[in-house]
Amino acid sequence: MASADEDDRWLVIDGRRWRRTDPALPDPIVQRLRSHLGRARSAVRTAKRSEDDAAVADARRRVGLAKHGLGERGPRWWDDETSARLDRAREALDELDAIAPPRADGDDGVNA
Repeated sequence: MASADEDDRWLVIDGRRWRRTDPALPDPIVQRLRSHLGRARSAVRTAKRSEDDAAVADARRRVGLAKHGLGERGPRWWDDETSARLDRAREALDELDAIAPPRADGDDGVNA
């Protein structure tokens, strides 16, 4: 049986274990990273349909950045200090905002 700590770290779906989002991240950062993640996944689908390998690679990079920022990929968040985890999330968000800026009207789809 998994310990309480392990339950907080992993989500099991159809027998497959997935790393949970870092619980130390503030909700506004998580929402913005998830918005980027959703838009990047959509971009992957669109690029695949158009058979644009470069666009697929770029979109997958954005997916990876968002997942790293959320703590779902990369270094295990529970092994790092909270400050390092927050820095990693903010760096990912800054990079994603530079690559795929939120809409000019300020609505990044988080509150939609």
